[in-house]
Amino acid sequence: MTQPSFFFNTCGSAQSPGVKVHRHLYVSPFTAAATTATAARLYHLLTKKPDWNRHKDQIQEKHDSNFQTIPQQHLISLIKSCTEKPHLHQIHAHFVRTSLLQDPFFSLQFLSRVSSSPFRDMGYSRRILCQIPDPSVSHYNALIRAYSFSKSPGEGFYLYREMRQKGVSADPLSSSFAIKCSIKACLLIGGLQVHGRVLRDGHQLDSQLLTTLIDFYSISGKLNEACKVFDEIPQRDTVAWNVLISCYMRNGRTRDVLVLFDSMMTEEFECEPDEVTCLLLLQACANLGALEFGEKVHGYIEEHGYDRAINLCNSLISMYSRCGCLDKAFEVFNGMQERNVVSWSAMISGLAMNGHGKEAVEAFLEMQGMGIPPDCQTFTGVLSACSHGGLIDEGLEFFNGMTKEFGILPNIHHYGCMVDLLGRAGRLDMAYQLIVSMRVKPDATIWRTLLGACRIYGDIKLGECVVRQLIELKAEEAGDYVLLLNMYSSAGKWEKVIELRKLMKEKGIQTTPGCSTIEFKGEVHEFVVDDISHPRKDEIYKMLDEINQQLKIVGYVAEVSSELHNLGAEEKEHALTYHSEKLAIAFGVLATPPGTTIRVAKNLRICVDCHNFAKVLSGVYNRDVIIRDRTRFHHFRGGYCNCNDYW
Repeated sequence: MTQPSFFFNTCGSAQSPGVKVHRHLYVSPFTAAATTATAARLYHLLTKKPDWNRHKDQIQEKHDSNFQTIPQQHLISLIKSCTEKPHLHQIHAHFVRTSLLQDPFFSLQFLSRVSSSPFRDMGYSRRILCQIPDPSVSHYNALIRAYSFSKSPGEGFYLYREMRQKGVSADPLSSSFAIKCSIKACLLIGGLQVHGRVLRDGHQLDSQLLTTLIDFYSISGKLNEACKVFDEIPQRDTVAWNVLISCYMRNGRTRDVLVLFDSMMTEEFECEPDEVTCLLLLQACANLGALEFGEKVHGYIEEHGYDRAINLCNSLISMYSRCGCLDKAFEVFNGMQERNVVSWSAMISGLAMNGHGKEAVEAFLEMQGMGIPPDCQTFTGVLSACSHGGLIDEGLEFFNGMTKEFGILPNIHHYGCMVDLLGRAGRLDMAYQLIVSMRVKPDATIWRTLLGACRIYGDIKLGECVVRQLIELKAEEAGDYVLLLNMYSSAGKWEKVIELRKLMKEKGIQTTPGCSTIEFKGEVHEFVVDDISHPRKDEIYKMLDEINQQLKIVGYVAEVSSELHNLGAEEKEHALTYHSEKLAIAFGVLATPPGTTIRVAKNLRICVDCHNFAKVLSGVYNRDVIIRDRTRFHHFRGGYCNCNDYW
């Protein structure tokens, strides 16, 4: 630490300023860690006699004539430029000595600085608030806002309530920050209370506040209430629309998001989507497999000059990949002026999910050759590629090299890819040993991946062991029991089937209905098993019957093992006829010209019979059929599937 003599030399003679500063430093324990140079500068700024003619426009009007008048620019500049705690403490000490903490203007600036980044010292901020006589709503707002970013957001709501109890009226900002605190602290009742206060205070016309309320109801799963609040906003800007779109996606109404995009640009609203809107829409299109609408959003992005934004280009790559359109994904990727690790990871993952394992590995190696180090997501993509492509040696090499070469510890997703890789290769025991030796606790997804491999290879014993693990985790789903039922029924163990169904009934476990979607002329059409809700249902069922007749001519036979009920062969075949993906494919054949690619998205794993159906249809009707199920993409062409009948 610099010697004290330097400080006095800086201040001048020991008769005036230096002695006074020494007293100030002596009584303030906060200054111990500060440098003498900073202390000298601080003293100079705080005691310099102001030139009133020069600073008259920069002086804060004091409510109390007893306050010492100081040029604002000096103090405010010091407060805003302060980046170290000891310097803040010095300013605080001066404020206490000169009673400037009682000045609303300076106290607000100081409180805002202490409670914001990089300090965000909430305990210290609360002590400062207690030292301020009659703090205003702005003081409370600064602190409540800071709590909304802190690790204890609930305290922000309680401070809001305390503020009102002390008779300080909330303004729209107070309520907005309190709602954000309620969101982060999961205080549903708190958010509802704030909403009630908003109505009582007459702030229900504040657009920013109402937008925050939409977000609150969205996260709380109350979509109807969120829509009601949206309808009450007098002037709906793009931010409000983005929050509503996010609300619909969060609450499983992804199809409606596409309608909102069109609605916000109508003459009634005249609201222009921004980059955030486009990101949300691309995510929705990816989830739905809505390629046509995704291309429409892509066109909007190019028209408005957003196509240079890396995050949007990355989202476009992901959207096209998840819609099974790798050509378009490559086109976007190759057209990017700058690519980051996210760009490469998106392309590698796109290749992987569409069954191009070797190409994904080549892209991974090319990325490293360009000096871009992979991250966790990149390894997830390349390990997935090895899994789908059956590249066992490469997968093991990449997995082992993650930590050795790049210092990346495997996470649950990387282990999942390896279990899938080993399971696909029939190395079930090795996959099981990897799970039990993992450095992280295996989750339900890991066990479920192994269960899928057990189904493929008919390992009932290990499958039963996996289901027990899922039960212990209290994470079993209907789909897990269905896989086990499939194994029992394939082996003809109908007693086990009956026993397992009884257990499912006792536990109240219900299977998730299969649902398939297909996009036609920008509209997403949804089908469930035995669906009769579609306006063209008669035509669709007639077309499906015709398709079945054509496929049987070339040797298609229904895979009755996919039907898990103990029925006769003819009854089983009839039960399999009208699965949701078959109805969607029949609609695609009916509605589109010959040769058009049919793209279907399914919420569950495709069954063996529907897989065989799509394979044979692709050859007979000379159609490319792309089905994205819960686990991967299936590209059917000429009677073959790129998954090689393993999924």
